[in-house]
Amino acid sequence: MQKISFKEQNTEEVLRRLKNREDVVVLDIREPKEWATGHIPGAKHIPLGEIPYHLQEFNSNKETIVVCRSGNRSGKACELLHAKRYNVVNMKGGMRVDG
Repeated sequence: MQKISFKEQNTEEVLRRLKNREDVVVLDIREPKEWATGHIPGAKHIPLGEIPYHLQEFNSNKETIVVCRSGNRSGKACELLHAKRYNVVNMKGGMRVDG
């Protein structure tokens, strides 16, 4: 099993950080229909498959918290961004919005 080389935080930890107004970027990589059902206010929306086309929009010095529905796709996004030397955190457990 490969060792994870980026940080992970659970939903409660991320919400605490946002409530404390920490200087982080939230990147929601869910598909547009998922985004439309609800998202974290102020989050940047770039679906997973489009990330390689938007790398210039990321600040490698600023921590980016990556969010998806369950934590799996955000883990893949973190692997990709971490390999490009971006400072990323996977929100494990994701953001399920049931409606």
